[in-house]
Amino acid sequence: MCLILLSWKIHPKYKLVLAANRDEFYDRPTAVAAHWEDKPEIVAGRDLQAGGTWIGVNKSGERIAGITNYRDRQNIDPNANSRGALTTNYLLSKETPLAYLLRIKSSKIQYNGFNLLVGDSEHMFHYNNVNHEITELQPGTYGLSNGFFQENWPKLKKGRDALEELVKTNTLDNHALFEILNDTGLADDNLLPKTGIPIEWERALSPLFINTEKYGTRCSTLIHIDYAEKGTFTEKTYPIAGIQKEELIELAIG
Repeated sequence: MCLILLSWKIHPKYKLVLAANRDEFYDRPTAVAAHWEDKPEIVAGRDLQAGGTWIGVNKSGERIAGITNYRDRQNIDPNANSRGALTTNYLLSKETPLAYLLRIKSSKIQYNGFNLLVGDSEHMFHYNNVNHEITELQPGTYGLSNGFFQENWPKLKKGRDALEELVKTNTLDNHALFEILNDTGLADDNLLPKTGIPIEWERALSPLFINTEKYGTRCSTLIHIDYAEKGTFTEKTYPIAGIQKEELIELAIG
């Protein structure tokens, strides 16, 4: 479960402004953002259990990929392939975003439900493997949560609206972006999506920043890429007793 907010070709300086939260079980082993030693062209955090990533870029700043789970507890295959490979493989490939998604769409490889975002220097695309729709993003502000593309779950709408207002100011203060992602406000019960889980869990998962006993927001990522493919990848990792300490990492892109 994750949240991705992005502004595409709206800001006068930055072609891409992205703010994302990664939500995961606290005991799932994870490496903080870095240039991967075995695949140095990738800049990303890493899931050490399956080996992929939830969001990353290539070091030239010309390719980006991010993924969120599609919440559907009734149709989870424990033997399905890791969705983190979808982002990793795109970052390593030379295919256009559309060609890559068309190949994934026609593939027989089994994955649990996902929303996949892939882009290059000119184009950004989204694909959902539940409704099998591929969408090219036009200039604008967007959000991906754990439903369909742009589905107005309360946290998605709140985060997307906040990012849109911030980008309109033409300033991009990281503190303000992290404040958007750190919002712990619960949604009203009458606004909660119905995804087949108990209402208590729908409520607990409704904030932008999730904090439960065993599961929650593990890190926040900010990505800024300008029109010359240069920018920064900033990751804030939140402390978990005995597992991870708080870290703030900023890596150059391009």
